[in-house]
Amino acid sequence: MRKTFAILLVLSLLGLGLGSCNSPQVGAGNEAASSTEKTPLSVFAAGSLIIPFGNIEKAFEAKYPNIDVQAEYHGSIQVIRHATELHEPIDVVVTADAALIPMLMYASKVPETGEPYADWHIRFASNHLALAYNAESKYADEINAQNWTEIISRPDVKIGLADPRFDASGYRALMAFALSEISNKNYGLFGPMFDKQFSFPVTIFRGDELTTITVPEILETKSDSHIVIRGASVQLIALLESGDLDYAFEYESVIQQHGLKMLSLPAEVNLGEQEYEELYKQVQVNLDFQRFASLAPQFRGERIGYGVTVPASALHTEEAAQFIAFLLSDEGRSLMEADHHPMFETFIADGYENLPSILQALTVPLE
Repeated sequence: MRKTFAILLVLSLLGLGLGSCNSPQVGAGNEAASSTEKTPLSVFAAGSLIIPFGNIEKAFEAKYPNIDVQAEYHGSIQVIRHATELHEPIDVVVTADAALIPMLMYASKVPETGEPYADWHIRFASNHLALAYNAESKYADEINAQNWTEIISRPDVKIGLADPRFDASGYRALMAFALSEISNKNYGLFGPMFDKQFSFPVTIFRGDELTTITVPEILETKSDSHIVIRGASVQLIALLESGDLDYAFEYESVIQQHGLKMLSLPAEVNLGEQEYEELYKQVQVNLDFQRFASLAPQFRGERIGYGVTVPASALHTEEAAQFIAFLLSDEGRSLMEADHHPMFETFIADGYENLPSILQALTVPLE
């Protein structure tokens, strides 16, 4: 099963997709013809949703047999770039950070029409940042919620990090270190972990009210670095399972789905607790590169919230709204939570007036 997952993930990251395939078979006759008449629904989603969305896809297609969900999974920023920079006709965009949608889609225009790529989105699920490891990981019998920053900073420990230029869990991992400094009033934690690990440094500036981390345009680790970077956090799973990594920053849902050992991080660090929202806001990550021609992405700490929208360039907007409505339904919630992925009790919609009516009935406006 894990080998199959790894192969599918590689195909996804090569842009080949992980969607359903309805190739007609020789001699299939009317059955093949019926298959080709299905509406293809292009869904691009954050990699941490691969397993729960696989089950959402099966159940949705069983309910709507005339629709063929064709899903691809990437880091959240990369998901949006496929729509706004590569101009692919995507029907549903789902990110692990809802704030990316207004930042990168409201502000970007469809070339043919001049309208924004999105003017609404729904926050529908949360998560917690955690550390994944295995029984053979160095210091596995020693690490805990108090000493984790010191343990994973050791030079002999291989720690996996998603590329913060493409994946929300990557810049959230950087935030976690800064938040740990703030909550413990120990400002010597970030340096041992990140200093001298990159050809161009990741820097931190500690202001009175805001700590700012800047990620350079070129982010490459040195040959002797103890940090291993991959484009998406789910790519780190296979490295953990093979023993090439000792630890990796992952979402709790992903760790549980793959049966790995998990160190839950303190509430003031894991970016998953509403009551610590004001603390989370004391950290910001800036991306210092020109990948987005007119934007300089800045990510302010907040409670983890997954977001979903239908791009203005979508080809199948009615079917896209049906897919999102199913995701937000009781059945969709049950499937997500069965895969350890928590949903919000109330689904908050930004740009509520622009939502399809089928989704307005399932959400409440952002105040």
